[in-house]
Amino acid sequence: MKSMLVTGGAGFIGSHVAEALVRAGHQVVVLDDLSGGREANVPQGCSFVRGSVTDPALVDKLFARHRFSFVFHLAAYAAEGLSHFIKRFNYENNLIGSVNLINASVNTGSVECFVFTSSIAVYGRNQVPMVESLTPQPEDPYGIAKYAVELDLREAREMFGLNYTIFRPHNVYGERQNIGDPYRNVIGIFMRQILQGQPLTIFGDGRQMRAFSHIDDVAPVIAACIERPTTWNDVYNIGADHPWTVLDLAHRVCAAMGQTTPNIHHAEARNEVQVAYSSHEKIKKVFGDLLKNVPLDEGIARMAEWVRRTHVLPVSPFKNIEVRKNLPPAWQALAT
Repeated sequence: MKSMLVTGGAGFIGSHVAEALVRAGHQVVVLDDLSGGREANVPQGCSFVRGSVTDPALVDKLFARHRFSFVFHLAAYAAEGLSHFIKRFNYENNLIGSVNLINASVNTGSVECFVFTSSIAVYGRNQVPMVESLTPQPEDPYGIAKYAVELDLREAREMFGLNYTIFRPHNVYGERQNIGDPYRNVIGIFMRQILQGQPLTIFGDGRQMRAFSHIDDVAPVIAACIERPTTWNDVYNIGADHPWTVLDLAHRVCAAMGQTTPNIHHAEARNEVQVAYSSHEKIKKVFGDLLKNVPLDEGIARMAEWVRRTHVLPVSPFKNIEVRKNLPPAWQALAT
């Protein structure tokens, strides 16, 4: 039985990855500070440690004690738009925290592969569909941090022989998502607003296009990659193929939640990439047997059923905004 570390394992994607690893018979340690996750999300059979990847002493202690064979690094604060206004926090959590794990992996010498969830935010305003061969051009601090970690992993491979696998997921949704987060995960935001009788907030005209990816099309592949060493030391886009407008998404979420006519509030447009979706031809060649291709309406319906069974989480605004200039008015109201 091999020992696995899953950072962010009390969160959304991380808990599903940890669950898949436990089912496969692995010994799993979850490290999570519960800033965005819940201890109830930690799958049965995992050892849970409450703490942060930004604590190098804790990270080193865990690696020395467990001598992990594989590291699944999913802990992150993945608010692309908000990252402009929380730069220090973004880089400390998403970059420096990752470096702590990479250092420990190299120093311990037991890690066979470091699995990292990056993001299509690294592409920025690149051509669509975004393919792995494109040169990343991130346009927000979150994407910059993710790409920096990718580069550091490649350097660690060349310098120290640390194997890695990088996944670039996008717009993942589904059960266990934190619907109390007001800055990210638009499907969860819409569902919470419907339950609370609020209008759906859409920034701009709603013509932004994204490919929304159900968790079942993402987590099982991430967990299974360690069983396929020939796929290591590479990067893969992962998620749904078909893009939808945010406006169309609002109608579909309303239908799933039993609301016939969407009540939409068009907030001031943000500075964001308008069209972002990726090609998945590369991952289909090596993990095609694991891709379930959950249709959007089916995935939304499944998430809606879960949300109705779960009490509505309170909105949890970010408390330490570092830059207030050009902060969208909808977020300014949360920050006061």
